[in-house]
Amino acid sequence: MRVAVIGAGSWGTALAWLLGQKGLPVYLWGRDAEQVARIAAERVNRRYLPEARLPDTVAPTTETAPLQACAVWVLAVPSGALREALRLCPPPDATLIIAAKGLEPDTGKLLTQVVCEASGNREAHTAVLSGPNLAVELVRGAPTASVAASRSLACAEQVQELLMTPPILRVYTSDDVVGVELGGALKNVYAIGAGISDGLGFGDNTKATLLTRGLAEMMRFGAAMGARPETFMGLTGVGDLFATAVSRLSRNYRFGRAIAEGKTADEARALLGQVAEGYPTALAAQTLAAQLGVEMPLLHAIADILTGRRAIADALQGLMTRPPKGEREFRFTAL
Repeated sequence: MRVAVIGAGSWGTALAWLLGQKGLPVYLWGRDAEQVARIAAERVNRRYLPEARLPDTVAPTTETAPLQACAVWVLAVPSGALREALRLCPPPDATLIIAAKGLEPDTGKLLTQVVCEASGNREAHTAVLSGPNLAVELVRGAPTASVAASRSLACAEQVQELLMTPPILRVYTSDDVVGVELGGALKNVYAIGAGISDGLGFGDNTKATLLTRGLAEMMRFGAAMGARPETFMGLTGVGDLFATAVSRLSRNYRFGRAIAEGKTADEARALLGQVAEGYPTALAAQTLAAQLGVEMPLLHAIADILTGRRAIADALQGLMTRPPKGEREFRFTAL
């Protein structure tokens, strides 16, 4: 089976490395010809993932013709670039694995919706991959797990079989596509908040409070979008939230720390040198939450800080002086 990995960033490179370790022929596609040529010559993506030497079965390329022979396309580009990536025209019968985590910035649409609009209805051949999967740790061989979600069980199981790589990666299946998508997208927003909290020196009490209440907001938002709340208690919710919000390897966490140090969002992005998906997701989710009537005070506060509408001190004051309430969240009859 030939696999096309679209996107030569850190996560795309890590997935190409993983599949190459299994001996599969992989095309790692990138649009920057100079970068791709350097990866091909050195067998290492020095800009994004210098720790991973690519197996010989991985072929970095900017050509599109070889991609047409691939039965699986892994879409590992930023959420804002997904629609453009689909213009490469994956074959109609190819399995698409969405490895990006976010909402489309301009529209707030789920990435599965973007695929449907840009490539036709491919529900039976589309899966979402999400979980606590930091690229650097994956290529170091640190054991982790992920979730392959699809409305087609056969598709989810195909992706599970393709990516399952003991002892490095264990893959679970799910049919809650919306929940898995939103868990992977929204956790980035609260990871930015965690970075801000740590950057201000608030400590673990504050961060635990932020993440717990952030998880409650994720569950409420997910329920309004048709997801199952219990999905957010799994790998793609609390698992990914924990990994992204505590690790200095996390781009969104580092982005938040830069904001706490006084950087603007644009300055923090330039300092990071990579996309922090939580920033555009915060803005898109803020609009959607207002439309859906979902209470998300933390997300609104983070979005307002990032856009400069509120100072951090003012946002914190607003959160801590909200009217008292009970901690009433979802109750599950079975998990």
